[in-house]
Amino acid sequence: MLKARKTLVSLNTTPYYHCVSRCVCHAFLCGDEPVSGKSYGHRRQWIEDKILSLGRIFAIGVAAYAIMHNHYHVLLHVDKQRAEDWSIREVIEHWH
Repeated sequence: MLKARKTLVSLNTTPYYHCVSRCVCHAFLCGDEPVSGKSYGHRRQWIEDKILSLGRIFAIGVAAYAIMHNHYHVLLHVDKQRAEDWSIREVIEHWH
């Protein structure tokens, strides 16, 4: 059952969160797909670059990550102090 993010994230408990995203219907995220023989290995670098760039944009540190053929894991650190130090203008700039 889905829960609202505000009930899942408690920075008073821990600033670290393990997140997982998974493909559906046996789709391939990256690597060699055995049925068709197509290679999706080029996606691995794209996913890595995107994870790291988003970590720099928002007040989130990427502590660790792993990219598998049909899912990935990220261990994130929420930098509450950094976010609180941003001005309204900086928040707008980060979101655009």
